[in-house]
Amino acid sequence: MTNVSSPLNAPAGKAPVTDLSASFKAYDVRGIVGETIDATVVEAVGAAFVDVLGLAGQTVLVGGDMRPSSPEFISAFARGAAARGGRVETIGLISTDELYYACGAVGAAGATFTASHNPAAYNGIKMAKAGALPVSSETGLAEIRAAAEAYLTAGVIEPVDEPGPIAVRDVLADYAAYLRGLVDLSGIRPLTVVVDAGNGMAGLTTPAVLGDQLLSGLPLEIVPLYFELDGTFPNHPANPLEPENLRDLQAAVVRHGADIGLAFDGDADRCFVIDEKGEPVSPSAITALVARREIARAKAAGEAEPVVIHNLITSRAVPELVQHDGGRPVRTRVGHSFIKAVMAEEGAVFGGEHSAHYYFRDFWNADTGMLAAMHVLAALGGQELPLSELGAEYEPYVSSGEINSEIEDKAAAVARVREAYAGEDVAIDDLDGTTFSAADGSWWFNLRPSNTEPYLRFNGEAKDRETLESLRDNVLEIVRA
Repeated sequence: MTNVSSPLNAPAGKAPVTDLSASFKAYDVRGIVGETIDATVVEAVGAAFVDVLGLAGQTVLVGGDMRPSSPEFISAFARGAAARGGRVETIGLISTDELYYACGAVGAAGATFTASHNPAAYNGIKMAKAGALPVSSETGLAEIRAAAEAYLTAGVIEPVDEPGPIAVRDVLADYAAYLRGLVDLSGIRPLTVVVDAGNGMAGLTTPAVLGDQLLSGLPLEIVPLYFELDGTFPNHPANPLEPENLRDLQAAVVRHGADIGLAFDGDADRCFVIDEKGEPVSPSAITALVARREIARAKAAGEAEPVVIHNLITSRAVPELVQHDGGRPVRTRVGHSFIKAVMAEEGAVFGGEHSAHYYFRDFWNADTGMLAAMHVLAALGGQELPLSELGAEYEPYVSSGEINSEIEDKAAAVARVREAYAGEDVAIDDLDGTTFSAADGSWWFNLRPSNTEPYLRFNGEAKDRETLESLRDNVLEIVRA
């Protein structure tokens, strides 16, 4: 172990970055390497992280994904945190849900360097408190930004009297064992599983959790796509939310006659599912499927009415199934900090979002794509139906997906739609954006303005395609008028 502290030094000939407004977002830090985020910025953030969260003398975990800048940034954050008294443990290459595991299991705050699904030029920081509690603009991130800017403006980090040590910890084996303990896959029927890691961190975590690299083998034949860790993303962007990025996986599932395909984003905290026909299974359907398993498990343990969280963009099939199975659905805003807060308040067993983030009480209320994938594999392998038939039960409605309209005056556009749909047969609420729901349950749609772009986002669902298409066309005509 070593004691490390250092002044802030901008690269020669480059003016230091002292305004972090371009890289600090609502839930994390994300910027272009060398422009809005660099090692100097990161060192200041590491120091500020310890100061704001009161971590002097406590363990601070820091890791990162496979982006080229991550190793340098891990070292810089460690220097800054140690200078202010944090007892730093670097945990190397990790997925974001590995960070959450470590923060929960170790009981320590931590940070990971990742820009998730963003292009190769980006990197960023996701932070968590001990117990994997989120750090957002409302829970410390704004204060961390201000403290880091003060260090950058001063040009130096003054070390405390007893700077902390920097040591190394490996969490992959413990993470894999923990997940294996939550979902038993040893007795399922044999499955062929194609996994597209997108050159992201699932290329490391999949062999550890689902393969036999660290633990005994499972009845799974894993067909790997793009498992090589490469933060330049040479094959396709690690963003499975975009349909084009699923094409290779869809083709591979059909070509190999596989039972299922799994696609992870760059930091592997989200998972998308493809059935044996090469067709996507919606995140809402996955939410319903996992909710059914978690409700049953909680009720078997004596819980009278397990709570399941869903954001307001997920299919109405989710709350309907939760109620049918004896659980209590709770609707919330979009966004992981909201979901995690409500998970904790309600003691919820599970939560799901339309963006393929899945949250588990047994995982410190944090999101993990790998654990969700394991639940799907258990459900599929525990019966004989193919996934296309199994999943059909969870998708009784037709959804639009997200449709963006470039609108400068978004408030005026929403006002026009409110006027057009006002009436006793339509309920309107403003939990997150504006949601319009037919009284007879035949359709609903939501309009949400983007906070960062001139977009108004439409999401809708209806009992059949004809109703959905008519609804969609009518609303978009009003919005774009």
